[in-house]
Amino acid sequence: MPIRSFGGPHAIDVETAAPEGATNCYVVDDEAALLVDPAGRDEGLETLLQDAGVDVGHVAVTHHHPDHVGAVAWVAEATDATVWCRTGRERAFEGATGVAADRTFHEGTRIETGNGAVTVLDTPGHAPEHVAFSFSDPEGAGEAVLSGDLAVAEGSVVVGAPEGDLRAYLTSLRRLHARHPDRLLPGHGPVVGTPRETLRRLLGHRLDREERVLTAVGSGARTVGEVTDAAYEKDVSHVRSLAEATVRAHLEKLAVEARVVFDGERATPT
Repeated sequence: MPIRSFGGPHAIDVETAAPEGATNCYVVDDEAALLVDPAGRDEGLETLLQDAGVDVGHVAVTHHHPDHVGAVAWVAEATDATVWCRTGRERAFEGATGVAADRTFHEGTRIETGNGAVTVLDTPGHAPEHVAFSFSDPEGAGEAVLSGDLAVAEGSVVVGAPEGDLRAYLTSLRRLHARHPDRLLPGHGPVVGTPRETLRRLLGHRLDREERVLTAVGSGARTVGEVTDAAYEKDVSHVRSLAEATVRAHLEKLAVEARVVFDGERATPT
């Protein structure tokens, strides 16, 4: 199944927390194609839709964050494509995109394109409605997964409270690792050619941060700010709000697991 990707130098420039400052938009197939994460209207996307002869039949997003949804309404109007969103998230989707969904999907839904189908995978954690899209890899006999903000080739993904759920995120990483795809096509940055290695790295990073948070609480840190100061070995002043949101998500996970007591303001050892 052919795939056309707006990644790398053709990523869509948007306001995003990602280091690249851009979001990758993908089009799977060229007949009744699925367009994923049209982050904003730019010249490259206009060329694809208007001059390249691609027949877009469907439009969807991996999740509702602003840096992934900016051109959904425009694409829907320009192509008359079927607009999809996660089952149970219709109102949030319309609020984020400005357009109502025509159809909804869930784990295992197959979106039929001209030359095959794309399968929806539930991958919550970064956002509660986060999904990925799996299809036959056009560059080989294996599987490619459009993974949104589940994984990146370098660095890590923000999983911050109140939307981020670290228990769900770690489960999504493990599920995708067990699935063993051949390539990950992320929402930001380059294609991931070694998915299992990358997923293991991200799992290790999260578990290491968790231990630092747990150690900080055990050593007397109580507020989210104090735990953040103790749990990060580097200066995070330029991303302080994201760091504190991440620490809060870790504390919420540890509290659910009865490894700390956290009332939303202060953490204490169990």
